[in-house]
Amino acid sequence: MTEAFPSPHGDWLSRLLDLVPVSGRVDHHCLFGAPWQLDNKASATGTIPYHVVLSGTAILHEVGSANDLHLRTGDILILPHGSAHILHDGSGKPPAPATQRATATVMLNENQGTGDRLDMLCGSFLLSPTHERMVRAYFPSRFVVHGSGPGGPGMTDELAHLLGLMRRESSGEALGGRAMLDALSAALFAYALRLASREKEAPVGLLALAGHAKLAPALSAMFDEPGRAWTLPELAGRCNMSRATFIRQFQSRLGRTSADLLTDIRMTLAANQLGSSSASTLAVAESAGYQSEAAFQRAFKARMGVSPAAFRREAASRRARDEQSATA
Repeated sequence: MTEAFPSPHGDWLSRLLDLVPVSGRVDHHCLFGAPWQLDNKASATGTIPYHVVLSGTAILHEVGSANDLHLRTGDILILPHGSAHILHDGSGKPPAPATQRATATVMLNENQGTGDRLDMLCGSFLLSPTHERMVRAYFPSRFVVHGSGPGGPGMTDELAHLLGLMRRESSGEALGGRAMLDALSAALFAYALRLASREKEAPVGLLALAGHAKLAPALSAMFDEPGRAWTLPELAGRCNMSRATFIRQFQSRLGRTSADLLTDIRMTLAANQLGSSSASTLAVAESAGYQSEAAFQRAFKARMGVSPAAFRREAASRRARDEQSATA
């Protein structure tokens, strides 16, 4: 399958977003005075919650985690595993009564608190169950991109403009505001991953790997040419490392081997082709780097839980249901 506008060579993030398309939406605009608290249940499959602190501070308590996180102006919190979590002002006082009202673009949440003020957007990144599997496997349960202040790269002009646009669209009544917010949310996901990979203490997984200058060439190579029969010596050579050093450092930062990552990239590519084209299973197998259709079928079922044929049938059924829903 040929891309009309291929991503630049070495642009692993664009390659990832080609493989795992993500859309977005803003659900709530919160304007709170302390004391306040937001309880968030675990997210549905295919939904990744996010929160953007436009001004003020907040404390995150993730259910099941012993470590709370302190958020400040410009911070973007993303929870790729969709875990239940609580956001609060940190005072320990019962939250002030809050109200909700629907605007043209979002649900506006306000309270009667008179203490320190919080301005925060709460939304969701949306992806298919197939693609969510890749995100859950290679991203931490939570991470924060520091948009400003110590500990982060500093608020860039681009991020300031993006967040400013999101604030204006969520607060206004302009024509197309809902669609604009959805588009800005998708852009926020890509921009947050870009900034996270530059953090001094990048989260584990793909972000930590991308932020390691010596290992990044191997990451880019696998995303650029997933169908190539990469060997450990070749990948280590790209990074100017010995085979043993490459294996140790790669697994230390990713938490998985390079073979695991390459297989998941290949299976995601194959799933996309099976779900959107009439290409034969053999053609899909060859595109994913398998010369044997039988070997591909075994690998696909081991990773995806179903055979390529069953996956294709399920994808066709989902499309039919979606089309019926759209015309109902």
